Amino acid sequence: MSGNLGYWEVSRTKRPDYSEDLKKKGLKITKHRAAVLDILEQSAQPVSAEQIFLELKERDVAVNLSTVYRVLETLAEKKLINKLSFAEDNRAFFEINHMIHRHYLVCVGCKKMLAIDYCPLEGYERALEEKTHFKISGHKLNIYGLCPVCQEKEQKK
Repeated sequence: MSGNLGYWEVSRTKRPDYSEDLKKKGLKITKHRAAVLDILEQSAQPVSAEQIFLELKERDVAVNLSTVYRVLETLAEKKLINKLSFAEDNRAFFEINHMIHRHYLVCVGCKKMLAIDYCPLEGYERALEEKTHFKISGHKLNIYGLCPVCQEKEQKK
């Protein structure tokens, strides 16, 4: 692992085999799809196409950035990965779709993302449905601020 920007974590457990998932979605198993899924599985937080591209280069996988974008879009369309966007950054970020509803704390300083373990809006959604008779199908919540490391840097200025 290259350790770029602290995004990668080394997994000591056996990595998942996505070949069955790809087949179920009608996709062929290609080296680029397998490599992208492997990188996303090892990522400690959502990552951009550019970060995936750099990690593939680090692993000596010959690929163009446009191919990485195509692979990511295909995997997102098939719901194998989640495509996320954050207000402070025009780039899309990607993560494995573990079928878990998530929200993030996003540091506006270093761009670190931390998943929130629970959804604080479930009760609010139910109340809104009762009050408005609106059938809510989902929501997104990202909370922006400074992580402890960036707070410390700010205080030293």
